[in-house]
Amino acid sequence: MGEKEQTELIREAVAILQASRFGVAFTGAGISVASGIPPFQGENGLWSRYDPIFLDIEFFRRKPAASWKKIKEIFYETLSKAEPNEAHYFLSILQKRGILESIITLNIDNLHQMAGSKNVLQLHGSTKKLICTECASEYDISFTDLNFLPPTCYICKGLLKPAIVFFNEPLPKHTVERCFEEARKADVLLIIGTDGEVYPASQIPMMAKDNGASIIEINIRKSHFSDTFTDIFLEGPAVEITRQMGKLMLINES
Repeated sequence: MGEKEQTELIREAVAILQASRFGVAFTGAGISVASGIPPFQGENGLWSRYDPIFLDIEFFRRKPAASWKKIKEIFYETLSKAEPNEAHYFLSILQKRGILESIITLNIDNLHQMAGSKNVLQLHGSTKKLICTECASEYDISFTDLNFLPPTCYICKGLLKPAIVFFNEPLPKHTVERCFEEARKADVLLIIGTDGEVYPASQIPMMAKDNGASIIEINIRKSHFSDTFTDIFLEGPAVEITRQMGKLMLINES
């Protein structure tokens, strides 16, 4: 695709967004790469360096101390230093302007909230909270001392785990239902940095499309729904494409 053709597609995408009545963003690992957070999959992904067994729920229950050692190292010592990038702030501004109603994300990094976004639906949970495996009490991570592993519940002394979805653990039903509801209400779905191949995330673009939404997709390469559900495919890194969109929308003047 030539530069001129891409520029025209970006203009078209901006026009669709600005005319939206109920815009929804759907984001994945690709939006956070520029913040220094690697994806889980792929050549440079986390699983190329770590055995993912530590995030298997049965392994966690059997060997919580061993699991927590890796969890602390990856999520609370390394990735916790990440800051939102331009793409996160772009979506936050679109929300402030009333263009986006909500953000559905597969990410657990909380960078959307740090950038100022509201109504963020985290389909795979968040590392910022811990949940008791016994009584389901929830705690902000700031209330827990991770120098003592594994952390335990203040109420029942049960084992605490990050409030993220582990392997072989079901997704929270109410969160899935809310994500589906937003997708069905959307008249524009802005996909950034995800191929959405894992169920039930794979249903979100289909649901939006079935209800008449325009699908705008920003990815570094085509996904499995680029040639089926996507109306406008913008190829490139999230920060680069959203920066171009922001210039047309005078985002820097917000």
